[in-house]
Amino acid sequence: MSVRDRYEMVIGLEVHCELKTASKIFCSCPTAFGAEPNTQCCPVCTGLPGALPVLNRQAVAYAVKAGLATNCRIASHSRQDRKNYFYPDLPKGYQISQFDRPLCENGFLEIETEAGSKRIGITRIHIEEDAGKLVHIEGQGTLVDCNRCGVPLIEIVSEPDLRSAEETKAYLRKLRAVLLYTGVSDCRMNEGSMRCDVNLSVRRRGEETLGTRTEMKNLNSFQFISRAIAFEFARQVDALEAGEPVVQETRRFDQASGRTLPMRRKEDADDYRYFPDPDLPPIAVSREELDALRGEIPALPDERKRRYVGRWGLTPFAAELLTLRREAADYFEETAALTRFPALAANLIQSAAVPLLGQDGGSIPLPPAHMAQIADLLGEGGINSGTARRLVRELWDTGRDPLETVRAEGLGQLSDREALTALAREALVELPRAAGDYRNGRTAALQSLVGRVMRKTAGRGNPALLQEIFRSLLG
Repeated sequence: MSVRDRYEMVIGLEVHCELKTASKIFCSCPTAFGAEPNTQCCPVCTGLPGALPVLNRQAVAYAVKAGLATNCRIASHSRQDRKNYFYPDLPKGYQISQFDRPLCENGFLEIETEAGSKRIGITRIHIEEDAGKLVHIEGQGTLVDCNRCGVPLIEIVSEPDLRSAEETKAYLRKLRAVLLYTGVSDCRMNEGSMRCDVNLSVRRRGEETLGTRTEMKNLNSFQFISRAIAFEFARQVDALEAGEPVVQETRRFDQASGRTLPMRRKEDADDYRYFPDPDLPPIAVSREELDALRGEIPALPDERKRRYVGRWGLTPFAAELLTLRREAADYFEETAALTRFPALAANLIQSAAVPLLGQDGGSIPLPPAHMAQIADLLGEGGINSGTARRLVRELWDTGRDPLETVRAEGLGQLSDREALTALAREALVELPRAAGDYRNGRTAALQSLVGRVMRKTAGRGNPALLQEIFRSLLG
C-alpha cells in the first residue's frame, strides 16, 4: 500500500446553476447569453442608489421544483439576506442570497457507480443573484461586464459524503440530469450556467475527524473537476506526510499545468456580515403552490431507472447511465417497445447514439424502429457488436433500412467455424509472440489474435466464436 492509499478524500460540493428565466431575479433585464457587454443591465442590477429590487416569482418556482426533485423539504417561509463583500464585479458591494433560512433543506440524490449505489445528502438549496464578469485584457487592464449581475441562481450544497472523483462526477451528472428533466436550468457548463466549487479535505482511513479543507472555485467541466481533485488530494497528503499544515484557503485550478493555486484565505460566514435584506419581504410558498409545482415534475431518472431494471432487465449501472440524458431515455422507451433485445438496444443507444448527440443533446434522428432492427440483428447473431455500432453511425440521419444495408453491403456476421478456424491458424503463424504470451498465462494476448482475424474479415467475424476457437487451438 502506497502512502497515499492510507488516506481518503472527503468532498462536499457547492453547485451554482443559472435558472432558465427570461428576466433577472430582481429586475426585468433579459438573461440571454452572449450579448454585447453591459447591454443587459439597469439601475437595479448595477446597484444605483434608490433602485429597489422586486423578486421574480418564476425564479422561486424553479428553485422549489429543484428542491422537490432532489427530495428536499421546502420552507413555507424563507428569507433573503445581504452577503457583504467587495469585488469589482459586484457593483452593489453585496450579493442578495440566503443565509440561515434557505428555501430548500435536507435532500438527497442516489448515485450509481461501478462500485454500487450510494446516497449523497444535500444540505440546502438557496436562491441568489449572480455577480458580473471580469474581462482581463493583457497589458491594458480589466473591464467589468454587468450583464450577468442579477441573473438568478440556485446554489446546491451537498453534504461531505463524496469519497472519490468518480463519485463526484456521478453526483454532478445525476444533479444535472434532474435539473434538465425539470426544466429549471439548461446546465451548460461551457457557458457557465452550471459551475462547481469543490471542498476537499483528507484524513487517514478509519478516522472520523475531518481534516482542514480547501475550496477549488468555479470548475466548469468534468475533466477539470477530476484533474483538480487528483492534484489537490496528492498535494494535501504530501503536505501532511511532510509535517506541514494544510491551510484553509480558496484555490483555483490552472488548466495548463493541472495544478491548483492559492487565491485567498478561506472566509467564514462572519466575514460576510449577513443580515436580512430590508428591501425584500420573506418568501412565502403556500401548500397549494407547492402541490401545483409538484404536479409539473415529470418522471425523474430514479423512477425510470427502477422501471428499466424491473421491466427490461437492465443493470442498475446501465439504467443509471441511460437515464442521465432525457432524450436518450425517451428514445430507449420507444425502441424497447419494438425489439426483443431491449438490453442490447440500451447498450447501443448509450455507446453509439449518445456520443453523436454532443453535450447539449437534441433528438436522435435514427428512427426507433431502425434501432430496434439493429438490436434484433445483434441479438440473433446476424451481426456483431462492432457492426451494430457502425450501422448506428452510418444510418444516423440517412433513413436507410438496416436490414437492406446489411444485405447490400455484406455486413452479416461470419460464424462459419471451419472458415474462422483457418483464419485463426493464419493469425497464430503471423503473431507467434501473442500466441506465446497466451500460453504463458497472459490472457489479454487473446485480444490481439482475435483482432487480427477481425481485420481479415473486415470486422465481420464472430468474436465469441473466435475466442472459443483460439482457446481450443492454444490448448
